[in-house]
Amino acid sequence: MKHSVVLDRNRCRGCTTCIKNCPTEAIRVRRGKALILSDRCIDCGRCIQVCPHRAIKSVSDNLERLRDYRYCVAIPEPALYGQFQHMWDIDLVLNGLKKIGFHKVFEAAKAAELLAEYTSRRGTEEKSPVPLISANCPTILRLIRIRFPRLIEHIDPLILPMELAATLARREAEKETGLPPEEIGVFAIVPCPAKATACHRPEGLESPVLDGAFAIRDIYIPLLRAMELLEEPEPMLSAGATGIGVAICSGECHARGSNKYLAVDGIENSIQMLEEIEDGRQPEVEFIELSACTQGCVGGCLTVENPYAARMRIRRMMKQQPVDRCVQPLGQEEEKDLQFSRILQYSPAFRLDEDRAEAMAKHLRIEALESRLPGLHCGSCGAPNCHAFAEDVVLGRASLDDCIFRVRERMRDVAGPGGTDVYLPPPFRQKKAETE
Repeated sequence: MKHSVVLDRNRCRGCTTCIKNCPTEAIRVRRGKALILSDRCIDCGRCIQVCPHRAIKSVSDNLERLRDYRYCVAIPEPALYGQFQHMWDIDLVLNGLKKIGFHKVFEAAKAAELLAEYTSRRGTEEKSPVPLISANCPTILRLIRIRFPRLIEHIDPLILPMELAATLARREAEKETGLPPEEIGVFAIVPCPAKATACHRPEGLESPVLDGAFAIRDIYIPLLRAMELLEEPEPMLSAGATGIGVAICSGECHARGSNKYLAVDGIENSIQMLEEIEDGRQPEVEFIELSACTQGCVGGCLTVENPYAARMRIRRMMKQQPVDRCVQPLGQEEEKDLQFSRILQYSPAFRLDEDRAEAMAKHLRIEALESRLPGLHCGSCGAPNCHAFAEDVVLGRASLDDCIFRVRERMRDVAGPGGTDVYLPPPFRQKKAETE
């Protein structure tokens, strides 16, 4: 499985900061280096944000890829608009994209308005499970498939705005240029590794509709230089406040016109909310928008600006625009493109064994081993907590001797009681120092 989050082993020092912050326990430290468990990674980018040595990074496409196509289309996420200080004219950004190598720009914000128009016209189906969960964050979709499979049926099966924008933009480009689709490159400009991964491996589509993705931080400097050279930008903005607002938390809720809704940002908060939904503790809510990043897409780890400052700019831009600009709804044939083309499936990343009896036996062994561990969750073993370490031992990914406290117990038989504290860090020593 391809992920945008990757590890640079040369920079990694095995400090265990990442393992303590990963929401799906997808990272271990072995032989002094971090190791990412591919089947558990959800590309949230949390490890990128917390790594003190910048050893974990996100891989996206290089602008040189524009040379591979005769005609190139940019699909900017609206989070891009909030990255520039003292800039309130979105047309500057859109014109700047054409200056750095793109031939055409099709806003993801415009596609978001088309999706909002469709959902308001569609209404709520009687058989739809409540609450309905937004599919706008690829990280949340992967999280549900891995940890909350019973909530898969609650997901509203609508494609991402950038995916709809790519489909419509390619069709327009084919008509305008007469070129075959394989000579037209459509690239998203994304704020997070999850959307970079979704460009190559979409969650709800059988095959990708985008040719690649550029991180906002990678094109920021070239775009800023191009914008500074613009004198009179051409009017290009095709989205209103509704589409621009999906860059921030609660933007999609407002775009849909939802009344009984919740908007949650941050991966930890999102996990807590999913647990409450699974337990039936949110009976009044009809629609839930979950964003893995702080303040929504403006808080993605591939952006350059403080998410709170970016949110402020987005909200100010929204006030300067009409509610929406997409007055022409999609036709019936085009509406078929809005739905998932494949059903989301449970991803058994935490399954202990394919055989249920064997899986139960392993589970009991894990519980028994965990009960004999100190329960300090220190991370010295290379796992995020004692339960994860017990699981690693039972599954053959680690040795019991990786626990420093277990080693101390073995040494105690040789050195005698209290004689092994010198092998532990000061916070874990039980014997008082003689100088005290």
